Amino acid sequence: MALRDDPSQPLTPENDEKRDTERIQILGELHGEVMVFQHMTIREISRTGAQVETALSLQLDSLHDFRLTLGDRSVVVKGRVAHCSISDVDQELVTYRSGIEFVEPSERVLEVISGFLDAIRDGRRAI
Repeated sequence: MALRDDPSQPLTPENDEKRDTERIQILGELHGEVMVFQHMTIREISRTGAQVETALSLQLDSLHDFRLTLGDRSVVVKGRVAHCSISDVDQELVTYRSGIEFVEPSERVLEVISGFLDAIRDGRRAI
């Protein structure tokens, strides 16, 4: 697909001909969503969910893919936002704490989470 030299310029018949497919202008409103990777801090974790802190409020009952770095392993798990509230306000920065319920995690994800939890418990017993 050919791109316009300057995307801020309006579409004209001559650069519209460069498209591989036709675009239709939407009259009125058509809504969608964008996925944004947002840093989060994991405060608590179990096999069934986690409590996380973010700079953005998470909408109740919304579903998200969460990338968890657990020790030297990383997994992606789908989670549902069970609750979300402001946990801290510091000048212009607001921190939100949310409860996440994991939704149908795979066996591999459960193995990684369980292994991570076991390693933490074993490390705390050694102290």
